Amino acid sequence: MLVSVIIVSYTALLLILYVVSGQCSIEAQAYGANDNDETRYGYVKLNGVAAWQASWRGEYKNDRGANMFVVDTSTCTLQESQRYDTYGDRGAAARLRDYLLGLSDGTVLVGVSADEASRYLDAAEATLAALGANVSDVGYHGAWAFVAVIGDRSQTVLDKELTETAANARQPVVTASFAGAWYDLLQKQFLFSITY
Repeated sequence: MLVSVIIVSYTALLLILYVVSGQCSIEAQAYGANDNDETRYGYVKLNGVAAWQASWRGEYKNDRGANMFVVDTSTCTLQESQRYDTYGDRGAAARLRDYLLGLSDGTVLVGVSADEASRYLDAAEATLAALGANVSDVGYHGAWAFVAVIGDRSQTVLDKELTETAANARQPVVTASFAGAWYDLLQKQFLFSITY
């Protein structure tokens, strides 16, 4: 009996020391509308799996404007999404600005423009630039995508095309990777089976 308890305890100790971490890979693509009726797609993929999809003249909904996504990198899941129609709604940029200012430091934010986001974006441009996502030079039907860590603009990855022509020649795409959750196998798999 004593020997089996010692073996189980030793095994449990070794398992505590064995730590596993996952990766969270984020890829986002933006699109601008066009006058040629050419289909364009936007998406956010987490570890290669689509978490959001939109399109211009395609099978997905056209989520026009500035689309924002909070990603929980410990589980690599979409925690929250917000759409601000900065083309059709004059007040959308102020709401976007307030939303961004309310996010906590360390929050991983993905931003993707779809169709047309520049028309009424002015009120949010300074706040976006403070994150490291300066899109104030993006014009009508241009496109942008970014991944940012709130409070650390040095980690921001931004890609943009300034005009409709440029955005339709090359859709902006960003990628970023983050370490996932750290957990021990003892807690995940063995804790309840070891306790008698």
